[in-house]
Amino acid sequence: MYPVVAIVGRPNVGKSTFFNRLLGRREAIVDAISGVTRDRHYGLSEWNGRLFSIIDTGGYITGSEDQFEREIRKQVSLAIKEADVLLFMVDVRTGLIAMDHQVAQLLRESQKSALLVVNKVDSSKYLPQAVEFYSLGFDRYYCLSSSNGSGSGELLDALVSALPEKEIEKDASDILPKFTIVGRPNSGKSTLINALLGEDRHVVTHIAGTTRDAMQVPYRRFGLECILVDTAGIRKKSRVTEDLEFYSVMRAVRAIEYADVCLLMIDAQRGWQAQDMNIFRLIEKNRKGLVILINKWDTLEKDSATLKTYEKLIREKIAPFNDVPILFISALTKQRVLKGLETAMKVFENRHQKIKTSRLNELMLPIIHASPPPALRGKYIKIKYCTQLPTFTPQFAFFCNTPQYIKEPYKRFIENQLRKIFNFRGVPITIYFRKK
Repeated sequence: MYPVVAIVGRPNVGKSTFFNRLLGRREAIVDAISGVTRDRHYGLSEWNGRLFSIIDTGGYITGSEDQFEREIRKQVSLAIKEADVLLFMVDVRTGLIAMDHQVAQLLRESQKSALLVVNKVDSSKYLPQAVEFYSLGFDRYYCLSSSNGSGSGELLDALVSALPEKEIEKDASDILPKFTIVGRPNSGKSTLINALLGEDRHVVTHIAGTTRDAMQVPYRRFGLECILVDTAGIRKKSRVTEDLEFYSVMRAVRAIEYADVCLLMIDAQRGWQAQDMNIFRLIEKNRKGLVILINKWDTLEKDSATLKTYEKLIREKIAPFNDVPILFISALTKQRVLKGLETAMKVFENRHQKIKTSRLNELMLPIIHASPPPALRGKYIKIKYCTQLPTFTPQFAFFCNTPQYIKEPYKRFIENQLRKIFNFRGVPITIYFRKK
């Protein structure tokens, strides 16, 4: 694995801005409001040929009883334990405050290698003000500007020199399947990831909107390897009034676009609602694999017919694409959470299967000849040949004499036959009729 570097400091000193600069993209949400970052945010950076993992953390605040700030302190402590080298960031504009001394003491207690970074030194006029940070007890400090990058080269040279030598494994993040967990706010997405990982990786509260960024976490347990992506809850556009939530929702939508399989979380207590349908259509539109997870199933009073009735209602709502796995889980008690991940892996395999043209014609043409498309205006439609297209998602082309006369019901018939013969459970299928 790569050496790990964590950026720590009090709120609003520019940690996420510098994190984005190291990654070369806007991965973490940045805002003038303090406390935007809550979870540990991971990325991979490189300097002078040395690769290292970088962790962005929330602002560390002591003496506060705020629920989020308590959870952020816990996440910062976990990041410090995980890191090999720490970047302690302070703000030259606000100067040295008591909170900086408290963070410095925390780093000294960790006995980890730490570099003091004085941020927001956008011009030389701020250099004299940085001298006061010597009182924190560090041998030296590095002045930089996260926003324009000035001074970052000197810091990164010192950083890679401090990195320990580790046996580097090949990064598999671009090879491993990417499973994105989506849903409305407070449906249990972060709780599910914590349950799968067996640790409090993400901040979880009863307050809707706790998660803001789309967070990627490698998962390697029980013979399964994948990337789990936690996302912010997606609400209706009319209810999104704050800029922070707008960007959070945009990151969640982008995470769907880059996913292989989406795990759609439904709150069993609230049931399937209009916004769940909107998220489902977004997943289907992007041709992603899908597993529906009914969370908080343990909180409902049930009888022998509850599960079947609940499932039937959802399948009626999502028709005609209702060949989707539906699992009833509890992220809190870990009931069937691993089964959800195993099902997502099967859907991933279904989405990437390739069918030989000879086998496809051998099985589909007899069905088509037995049930041909209905004639229209005296025109008989003859389908002579079919093949799977070389695309990332399952798409099929059927060649015939008059494709313009084939209507939607017959397309659904062909899709149903493909699903009956081949296993495309949880995967949208696209069918084209082309002129031979």
